[in-house]
Amino acid sequence: MDFEDTPQEASFRREAREWIASHVPLKSETRERVRSETDPEEEKVRAQAWQAKKADAGYAFIHWPKAYGGRDSVMEAVIFAQEEGAFATPDDFFANSSFLGPTIMKYGSEEIKDRYILKMLRGEEIWAQMFSEPSAGSDLAGIRTRAEQEGDDWVINGQKVWTSLAQHSDMGVVVTRHDRTVPKHMGLTYFLVDMRTPGIEVVPIKQISGASHFNEVFLTDVRIPDSMRLGAVGDGWSVALTTLMNERFSTSRSHRPDVEEFLELARNLEIDGRPAIENSGIREQIADLYVCAQGIRNIQSRTLTALSKGQAPGPEASIAKYVNANKFQRTSSLGMDLQEMAGIITDSDEVGDSIIFQSGFMQSPGIRIAGGTDEILLNIIAERVLGLPQDIRVDKKVAFNELPTGGA
Repeated sequence: MDFEDTPQEASFRREAREWIASHVPLKSETRERVRSETDPEEEKVRAQAWQAKKADAGYAFIHWPKAYGGRDSVMEAVIFAQEEGAFATPDDFFANSSFLGPTIMKYGSEEIKDRYILKMLRGEEIWAQMFSEPSAGSDLAGIRTRAEQEGDDWVINGQKVWTSLAQHSDMGVVVTRHDRTVPKHMGLTYFLVDMRTPGIEVVPIKQISGASHFNEVFLTDVRIPDSMRLGAVGDGWSVALTTLMNERFSTSRSHRPDVEEFLELARNLEIDGRPAIENSGIREQIADLYVCAQGIRNIQSRTLTALSKGQAPGPEASIAKYVNANKFQRTSSLGMDLQEMAGIITDSDEVGDSIIFQSGFMQSPGIRIAGGTDEILLNIIAERVLGLPQDIRVDKKVAFNELPTGGA
């Protein structure tokens, strides 16, 4: 396991940081803003402009193949994301595009790739990923949205939920069930869809933070041409796995507040007339967070070492995601506790940069779900890292329409 950049990686890190610094200020030089305080449409325009600048400079979706505008380097993509995280860049409206693009590259026709890939790269179109449903969250293969073929079209009916950025999206992908008489992993088909198609209704979900990042999406007699299908009919599970593998890569980033922000808060607040950082209980919490952060760093370094050697990261990456998401929630909670009564204030004009803890606390439950719930990740760790026996699965060879439901 290598903790240091190679000379080539160090050179690219300097290059990336200098380029970013020439366009946007450091976060430390700006007032922290929370999502509920920003105008979504204004932020969308800023994000699209930033994405276009990165594309013009060759820094957009660096992990993509060179033929599609990337640099064909996962390692450089990680380095750029690490450096970008220190700067006050707009909210990311293009995470979905980042991992949906490779799915289209693999399964899309030349016409589809010509139509959509460049616009994805430049941020000219925003994409939604319509996977989760009210009765199928962690179990993607349990979806019930129906697809029925009528001539050269498919008619889609169903409901999706927790769809990020759907209210801002121009395009989307949707996984549907076309056959209920086969086992659940076999009856799925994957489509691209224009979000302006008649019959699509997007209903934003008001979150505890005051923002509406997630949405419900209702599909009523939505007609999709067969030419917008990715993969063969019934191959939706394989296509979806391609998307999910790329999504896991995108959810490995760190979240703020982290231990550094908690240290700074503890230096500036007092307990019993003394700096909080001198309190033994607070020092114990800082030590725990620091040890946790170093453990995550070690696992991520193992993943980066594998990537730098051209190898695929192993299931150990699930450990980093699980621990990181829980540390994020714990750090945010501790920061709110340290602020005492001010910890319940969610107006940055009143509490300044400390708002990052309140904002983080309200975002953290979603982080523990996105990209794999805690429970799914623990199963992966148990089975694929520790080698423990798999859970008993009684639904593997059972037709979907014969599976018991909550109402049965």
